[in-house]
Parts: sequence; structure tokens; C-alpha cells
Amino acid sequence: MNRPDPPASGISSQNAERFPALRPFQSRNFRIYYIGQFIAVLGNWMQNIAMSWLVYTLSDSALALGVTAFAQQVPTLVLAPFVGVLADRCNRRKVLIIAQSLGLVQALVLTVLTISGHVAVWHVVLLSLWIGVVNAFEAPTRQAFLLDLLLERRHLPNAIALQSFLMNTTRLVGPSIGGVLLAYAGESVCFAINTVCYLAIVTAYRYIHPPPRELPNDGASWQHALMDGFRYAFGDPVNRRLIMYLGGIGLLSSPWQSLMPVITKTVMQGDSRTLGLLIGAVGAGAIIATVYLASRRSVRGIERIMIGTSLAASFGFLAFSFASHVALATVFLAVFGFGLIATVSSGNSILQTIADDHYRGRLVSVYVMTFLGSMPIGNLLGGVCADAIGAPWTLHLFAVALMALTLWFIAGFRPWRALLIQRFNARGIARSPRIGENPL
Repeated sequence: MNRPDPPASGISSQNAERFPALRPFQSRNFRIYYIGQFIAVLGNWMQNIAMSWLVYTLSDSALALGVTAFAQQVPTLVLAPFVGVLADRCNRRKVLIIAQSLGLVQALVLTVLTISGHVAVWHVVLLSLWIGVVNAFEAPTRQAFLLDLLLERRHLPNAIALQSFLMNTTRLVGPSIGGVLLAYAGESVCFAINTVCYLAIVTAYRYIHPPPRELPNDGASWQHALMDGFRYAFGDPVNRRLIMYLGGIGLLSSPWQSLMPVITKTVMQGDSRTLGLLIGAVGAGAIIATVYLASRRSVRGIERIMIGTSLAASFGFLAFSFASHVALATVFLAVFGFGLIATVSSGNSILQTIADDHYRGRLVSVYVMTFLGSMPIGNLLGGVCADAIGAPWTLHLFAVALMALTLWFIAGFRPWRALLIQRFNARGIARSPRIGENPL
């Protein structure tokens, strides 16, 4: 594989090996990407919380929240497999620049509508669908693009953990800032700030110059390439079981966020600042998880961690569904966030590490389709259930189902892990060294 730019940074190879989380920052391309992505995702979180609060304020309907979340996430379910073929066959950097530019336009339109006072629920739903299409192109392409930014393949698990750390740091900070801005300045300010934040990542991509990547030229049609990607993802028992499990997690855990405005108002008796605090608690737990994962020297052994983190996510979600006080809810949500992100990030690292390079984009797109693509279904079901039996009982139901799914994964863990170890051995992936051993 061609290597990106030389390190030429203050992060020496010796320090990077002493602190494995720093490995990806040896690459100039990754450093530029990381700064731009942090700013952009921070703005996205501010916009997301403002959109959900705006919809609930305008409609006072849990179903409207579910429909809005469905509109934002369903394009991933439909488009992700096709984007995977695109990511394997096209210039990923150019795809990302176009996608993020369209996201900027969406944020600008939302800002203008809100400032003018003409915004309606259908506007927000339509614009949620717009950004959903953008995200359907951006997420799989960005995941596949990570390897193009790094100096070495073995840095990929650290980069994935750092990406997760970025997402969840902004999940902690963004909603908290957004909640304060909502209370004192209104939704339009959050949308305007997100518009400006998009400029950061668009500019960053223009300064990133990954090495030339040899694009496939096998003459295969898009249909053939698409079906070949599905066969690769679901024909292998290691990929299949993990992807099915991650998809189930996405389906069953998703209503926690879409129903949070309802829980905040009706159960916690709170306002937009309370909403920001509760969502931020998930981010706080997730940050702890990603710091730990980023510090690991090897992806090998991470599959055992998934057992404990899966149980933590299920327990935290179930306990939160019964909480009626903000303090308790915050603690349980932090546990849930820790378990959820540790499990999903670990699964993502495993999939990308054992993937063949020419299938990477398609495998990532299938993972994104099943995990992120299952969320709109979960959100829509959550909205329908909440209208029928109430938001608290809906969360009870989904939390119990998530616990059952976790027990299913644990029951078949040993034979699945045996096959995974064979894949690690085939890739030459060593175990994590003991303290004092040479990590190389």
C-alpha cells in the first residue's frame, strides 16, 4: 500500500509506540482531517438537538420526533450498499467534499427558514431527509477513507477509536452548548453555527492529499460489484454474526435519543438544558470507552472486551428506562454510552482490520447499512409505540429486547471467536504485548 506524507510532526515514532493512541497523528493528513472533523461534528450535534427540540415544540408529538429521525436515517439503509461500490471505485476525497458541501447548504436553508419564522414541521422532516442522503454518502466513504490517511495499516484500530472519541467528545460538548443556546438564543443560532462549522471540514479535505489509490478496473458492472460485496459481508460467518449483532444494537438502542425530548419534559420535568445534559451523559461514558480503546496496542483481544461492554450497554439502557430523576438517569446513560460505543467501535475495528482492501468500502457500507440503517426503523417503531403506550414503557420494551440480543451473541461467542482468531492469524496480527515487551 502507498504511504501518505512523512510524519514531519512533533510526534516521534518512539512516543507513538509508547502511547499507541497517538499513532495516527504521525500523519499530517490525519491531523488535518481530525481538526476539521471535530469542528464539523460539534456543529452537527448542536443542530441535531435543536432540530429535535424544534419539532417537539412545534408539534408536541412523539410520533413527529420518530418520523423526523426516520427521515434523517433511512437514506443510509437504502443507499449505503451503493455508496460502498462508489467508495471502492471513485476518489473518496472528492466524494467527501461534495457531500459535506451539500450538508453546508442544508444547514444554511434551515437557518434561513428558522430566522424568517416560516419553519414548519414538514420543512424539518424534508431537510432531515436531505441531510440523511448526505450522511448516507459521507459515513461509509469516510470510514473507508481512514486507512488512506494513515502511515501504516496497524494504526487503523487506533484511528477508529480516535474517530469514535471525536464523535463522542462532541456528543458531550455539542448538546450541552446547544441546550444553553436553545434556552437563551433559539434554534436559529444553532443552525447558523453548524453552517459555519461545515466550512471547517470542507476546507480540511482540500488540504488533504492522500497517496494515489489504484482503482479497480475489472470491468464488472455495478450490480455485480454490489452483489459481490454482500456475498463477502454475509457469506463469511465472522462478518455475518458481527454485522447482524451490530445491526440489532442499532435497531434496539436508537429510540433513546429520538424520545429524549419526551422523557425530558414528561418524566424529568426538565427543559432544553436538561436535554443537553442527558445526551451529554451518553457522550461522557463514550469518551471513557474510546480513550481506552485508542490506547490499545493491538486489535487482537478486543473481541473479549465486547462481552463486558455489551452487558454494560444493555444494563445501562434498562436502568435508564426506569429512572425518574435526572441524577440517576445521567449515571445510567453514562454506563449505556460507555457500553454502546465500546461495543460498536470494537466491532467496527474488527471488521475493517480483517477486511480485504478491495472489499473495504463495500464491507463498511454493509456495516453502516445494518447499524445506522436500522436506526430509522427503531426510531419509527419507537415513535409509534410511544404514542400508543408512552415513552417510558417503550424504552422498557426496547431495553429488554437489547438484553436478549446481547445474551444471544454471548451464547455463540466461543465458536465465533475461534474463527476470528484464524482471521487475525492470517493477517499476521499479534496479541497485545505485555508491559516491557517490544510492541513491534
